This record gives sequence, structure tokens and C-alpha cells, in this order.
Amino acid sequence: MKINWGTSIVIAFVLFASFILFFIIKVETDSKYDNDLVVEEYYKHDAKFGEEMARVQNAQDLIQKPVITTTSGEITIVFPESYIPKNIKGIVSLYRPSNKKLDFEIPISLSNATLLIPKESLVDGRWDINMEWQYEGKNYLTKDTIYIK
Repeated sequence: MKINWGTSIVIAFVLFASFILFFIIKVETDSKYDNDLVVEEYYKHDAKFGEEMARVQNAQDLIQKPVITTTSGEITIVFPESYIPKNIKGIVSLYRPSNKKLDFEIPISLSNATLLIPKESLVDGRWDINMEWQYEGKNYLTKDTIYIK
């Protein structure tokens, strides 16, 4: 049986489309390939972007800023000594870009100027830290990236 060039093009196209369709179905059904959005409720988050930028600008305008450091056993967030620790309220969000299931939040409740986060709760790799806090009626947002080894 002889196949003409038109039939061979159609066969090649069907095989290629089947190949692509196989991988699409595999990625959509396999839990190993997590394809969630980076932020839940993206449009609600985007609508408040202006407020977020104002809080970021407030944090950048500070003369004395909180300092985030990593040591072998913990992550340390140190607020300036001029602040009254009990008046600082907020949340520290640790965000893992590669796995949403590892994200968590820690409330800021201080008795001294230092907040400690133990590394036992953190997996090696990149972590984004978003610190939303209030002091004396003003809102701040500090964003930082750390790498845990």
C-alpha cells in the first residue's frame, strides 16, 4: 500500500497533536505538577495594590528600619531600640514560591525588640518574608527574601 504525501502530513499532524494532548492531560491530572495561582483571589489582591504601595513607602521612609538576619538556628527580626515593643503589632508571612503548602504566618507580639523564628519550621531554599506591621497608628509593609541552607 502506497501512502501519498497528503495522507502522511495528516498522520504526522495527528501524531503530533496526540503527543501534545498526552502531556497536557498528564500535567493537569498529576498532583506532582502543582499549577496553583501564586496569590489566592488575585483580583481582590490587585485592587488593594495602591494601599500596599503606600505601606511599602512608609517603611522605606523610616530612618531606623527593622533588620532581618539569618543565623544557623533561626531568623531574627530586630526592630529599632527607639520603638516601644508592646506597641508593635502585625503579622510576618513566610512565603515559599515553589510550594504554597509550606507558607505560614506568625503574629508579631513582642516583649523586647526582637522576634525569633526557628529554622526547624523552614525547608531549605528561597523564602519571601512579608512583614505587615503597625506602630503609632501608621501601617508599614516590609518585603525581603532570604535563603535557608
